[in-house]
Amino acid sequence: MAIIREERIGGQRLILGDCLEVMPLLEFDAICADPPYGIGIDGQARRIKGRKSDRKGYEFKGWDLERPEGALRMIAQIDCPKIIWGGNYFADLLPAGEKWLSWDKGRRIDQSDCELAYTNLKGALRVFTLDHVALMQDGAQHPTQKPLALMRWCIGFLPYAQTILDPFMGSGTTLVACQKLGRQGIGIELDKDYFDIACKRVDEATRQPDLFVAPIAQPTQDGFDLD
Repeated sequence: MAIIREERIGGQRLILGDCLEVMPLLEFDAICADPPYGIGIDGQARRIKGRKSDRKGYEFKGWDLERPEGALRMIAQIDCPKIIWGGNYFADLLPAGEKWLSWDKGRRIDQSDCELAYTNLKGALRVFTLDHVALMQDGAQHPTQKPLALMRWCIGFLPYAQTILDPFMGSGTTLVACQKLGRQGIGIELDKDYFDIACKRVDEATRQPDLFVAPIAQPTQDGFDLD
């Protein structure tokens, strides 16, 4: 079964399953995603209290050992606005794009000074500066979790999208941002532990809505066509 489990929380739809199997069943207007880059960030394992973990102390799951090429090729065929983080790692899988987004981490660190997002939008490159330590304020629960403020900024580039899909939901930051902004979102996650974390975070966002944001109508979704 493509959809293993499904939860609807606030205006968000959270799906446990493989995005390759689930995406063809859905309708949406835009994609905002942070796929695994395939750089092994979850594969640099060590032992913490007898459990195999990556260097950040998260449980080792091996989800970043390879690029999700099949899913990215499918996404490339879908005719809708797209924002794909790590676009520089997927340049051979995505069409040319003129408007790139950059997250400047605000300081020069051992890892990348910034991260790049591919888009198929029109316009000039844009930069968002936010110190990486902002994740501490979000209570990061995923090794590559993006700051909530960054994902809110991204969604601002999709003003006409009624329903935004994140095929690599992780800990659910895209859907938390959607909920905070009064937008509908769909998230797909294959790992049950991260799915449960995403459900909890979206539920918390629903219970603590932003002021002056209108309530979200419940989404109804079914099927899309590939070109």
